[in-house]
Amino acid sequence: MNPMEEKLQNCVASVRRRTDFVPKAALILGSGLGDYADTDAVQVECRIPYTEIEGFPVSTVAGHKGQFIFGRVGACPVVIMQGRVHYYEGYAMSDVVLPIRLMHALGAEVLFLTNAAGGCNETFRAGDFMMLTDHISTFIPSPLLGPNLESLGPRFADMSEVYDRSLQKVLRETAADLGIALQEGVYTQLTGPAYETPAEIRMLQKLGSDAVGMSTVCEAIAANHMGMKICGISCITNMAAGLGQEKLSHTEVQETADRVAADFKQLVTAALKGIAESF
Repeated sequence: MNPMEEKLQNCVASVRRRTDFVPKAALILGSGLGDYADTDAVQVECRIPYTEIEGFPVSTVAGHKGQFIFGRVGACPVVIMQGRVHYYEGYAMSDVVLPIRLMHALGAEVLFLTNAAGGCNETFRAGDFMMLTDHISTFIPSPLLGPNLESLGPRFADMSEVYDRSLQKVLRETAADLGIALQEGVYTQLTGPAYETPAEIRMLQKLGSDAVGMSTVCEAIAANHMGMKICGISCITNMAAGLGQEKLSHTEVQETADRVAADFKQLVTAALKGIAESF
């Protein structure tokens, strides 16, 4: 058996020793957004720290609690990652996307990605939400490198519609119903952990990037490979380097996320309820 497949199966077995809950949707909470899992929007059935799952990578970033939450948002059975794993933490890319493969193996058919991002689009402002319509993965290693796991998906995965149009419609209509402004655009993942230089941001603007961060794209690639339906929202926590007067810091990311937390809770909760209707 491929070592990556064996590790995945061991992770599934570890979780199943704790819970038989079957999620239909998987939600990843980005930097500063993890408190959503602690609100009354989520009816929690089980919490499993990453440290209790055999062979599972552990998040080391401040603000990422590092646990799975199994529960329901309305009628939607969901598994929530309260803290993701990043490539810049030193993990192999196969480990970075292991959580996505695990959540799919547990039953999740939809992946709802969220992240904190820098705004490259000069019409954006800190505190905006941006729905992902496409992404640029050129600057990171593909999670599909190496032997292909035929049990997960094809050797050559089609990437022409990573972000499901029907789920985009749900997000768009949900935001409109709530009166929450929702930008749309292309997200680019860089490796991090250093923030980008002004020259790099000018390059990304020329490539058509609207937001930039250090996560998400590799997760979307792995999920798309397995046939999951994907949607995503970036919280624009700051304008990217060279587009504002302030120096970039993780503190600013968390402060902005805290400021828009109420709108984020409303948007994600209502969107998950809308997504549940498609099951």
